[in-house]
Amino acid sequence: MATLQKAVLHVHGKVQGVYYRASAQQKARQLGVTGYVKNLENGVVYIEVEGTDDAVNQFVEWCQLGPSSARVEDVDVSFDGETTGYSTFQIHY
Repeated sequence: MATLQKAVLHVHGKVQGVYYRASAQQKARQLGVTGYVKNLENGVVYIEVEGTDDAVNQFVEWCQLGPSSARVEDVDVSFDGETTGYSTFQIHY
């Protein structure tokens, strides 16, 4: 059985108002990862993602680029061994 991992990301740059959340949700569903994405008041996009090691790593790589309309300047990533058990990947408003 594949090992599951959890990652928490803070995405900095021009990442709000550029369909970053919707694009992240689409990518997450393609990769089969779960969790959620939301905008923070300080202009950062916050993401919690869970899945297999490979899928989470691919998602983190995608987040460093984001959709073509975004300009990602930095992504802070921390890996937390405690998975929550999300059933889908949602956009929180």
